Amino acid sequence: MNNNDVFKKLRVALQLRDDQIIEILNLVDFRIAKAELGAFFRAEDHPNFMECGDQVLRNFLNGLIIHLRGTKENPTNAADVIAKNTEALKQPRAAKPAGKPAAPRPKSNTGAKKGPSQNKKFDKTKKPAPVVENVKFNNGKNKKG
Repeated sequence: MNNNDVFKKLRVALQLRDDQIIEILNLVDFRIAKAELGAFFRAEDHPNFMECGDQVLRNFLNGLIIHLRGTKENPTNAADVIAKNTEALKQPRAAKPAGKPAAPRPKSNTGAKKGPSQNKKFDKTKKPAPVVENVKFNNGKNKKG
């Protein structure tokens, strides 16, 4: 059993989402990207699979202790934290407001360029001034010729 398996089992047992795991790692000042975290949970034969290092698992476990127990100044009950995570899973993620529906986008010319580069025009005849002057290195060799 490797670190990835331990990490996966803790994630399932504690019913944690990726953003919650990132928050737990931030408790111990360990920054990690969501994409990198997702690579730990992939199948081993997947091309984007990444081995979970000892440092990541160690920091996650230390952050998990703070997350579940709290700090000396502000102790928490682990059962309450797990119950709160369970309720958070039942609620839908950030839903779109039910106000007014999204307006359809106006259609543009399909032949026109898209993106920020469409208004830029470059003059290829002008060459930028050299930053460094031409320097001839002879590396200690006296060449005549």
